[in-house]
Amino acid sequence: MAKVETIVFLSLVLDLFAFTIPLPLFPRLIEWYTTREISNPNGFLSQTLRFVSAIRGLFYKPSLHSQKWDIVLLGGLMGSVFSLLQFIVSPRIGSLSDKHGRRKVLLFTMIGNILSALVWIKSTTFASYMLSRVIGGLSEGNVQLAIAILSDVTTPENRSKALAHVGIAFAICFCIGPPIGAYFASKPLPAANTFGVEFNIYAVPAIITLILLSVETVFLIVALPETRGKGIKPVENKSKSNGKSTNGATIPKSKTIEQRIEILKSLRTLHLLFLGIFSGVEFTLTFLTFDLFDWDNKQNGMLIGSIGIISALLQGGYVRRATSKIGEGVMARRGVSSCALALVFLAILPIYVSTNFTLALRLLQLGAVCMAFTSATVVTSLTAFASLQCDEGGFDITTGKPVKVHPQLAKGKALGKFRSSGQLGRAIGPLIACASYWTVGPIYTYATGAVAMFALSMHMRKIAGK
Repeated sequence: MAKVETIVFLSLVLDLFAFTIPLPLFPRLIEWYTTREISNPNGFLSQTLRFVSAIRGLFYKPSLHSQKWDIVLLGGLMGSVFSLLQFIVSPRIGSLSDKHGRRKVLLFTMIGNILSALVWIKSTTFASYMLSRVIGGLSEGNVQLAIAILSDVTTPENRSKALAHVGIAFAICFCIGPPIGAYFASKPLPAANTFGVEFNIYAVPAIITLILLSVETVFLIVALPETRGKGIKPVENKSKSNGKSTNGATIPKSKTIEQRIEILKSLRTLHLLFLGIFSGVEFTLTFLTFDLFDWDNKQNGMLIGSIGIISALLQGGYVRRATSKIGEGVMARRGVSSCALALVFLAILPIYVSTNFTLALRLLQLGAVCMAFTSATVVTSLTAFASLQCDEGGFDITTGKPVKVHPQLAKGKALGKFRSSGQLGRAIGPLIACASYWTVGPIYTYATGAVAMFALSMHMRKIAGK
């Protein structure tokens, strides 16, 4: 099923390019809307900014911190809204794909994504832009359905290697998508009266997003087959009795249904807690570099891009090979431990900024490398581990009839709930981390995160088989 893996990877690249293009534009978009709408105190944007300012005032004094961070916080809130909607809709999308098929549901979600881009192109008010984000948050299903599709067409022995394609696609697109969006943001459309209609200030990136999503949809219609119920029967390895094949992949068939359901619950909790902490670190990292190093957008972009490049190289050169030898649980635990180490470096860093700037910079670089390792390992490994607990489905080789699947272990539903837990972490993590950063400062914020990550790593010893 190498052909299906290639199709899924290419569609993910197109989808994630479209997703990452608007990421660096949020602050500038809000500034543009503010200029247009701030004179209306009863407008949606004015009311939203007052709400954000009130929340900010609960945690730190406006006299000590510039109110320009209200725009940054609002940008984070916009990302949280998207993740919160994904938290709500992901299990439903997964269940529908179990019932109606992956291909049909994926194409249906693409309609919503295209509609979201169309609304963005014409969104000349903040309310209409938020409508496009809401439509996108309720429609995005490519990543979770890609994982379900890859789980359909792979055996437990080679699943981690196949799912690494998802992580590689993320790393590539998060390196290239934001710079492309920023570049084309400086290429505005002709004046509104040329066409007789008014467009969003960043209509060019929006049009590129629309083109990418349209190409992806056509590509999926032409190339992607239905995979639900066409799973590959796993190869039994009787030389092992501990639930692992000879290559390290964790095979759950020696476990009962109840045990696998409990493992899935534990993995969902781990996913929630990990992404809650990790996404908070990601969100506040640019605060840290701006405050302590006085970095501009270009320098921050280079830092984030370098993390993405290292992550992609690790995904392709290390994770895909090593996971099959050591197992998904062990690989995920190593990534969590790496994140804890990164947080230690970031917690120590502020102490040396004024006395030893070079050392502080080296600590930042070490933290970035550790975060890249975390990005390359944890989510991909936990996702593969979760997929291995699901029923494989397919057809009985003797009778030719469909294999009965337990409702809670159906791949679409189970993996949708798993992704949902992570999206909840992404929704609340940045808000909590931001509040902590501006309340108690970076040292205590990152030190607390390091302790939490070390505790999470210790808790994972049982799942990792150690």
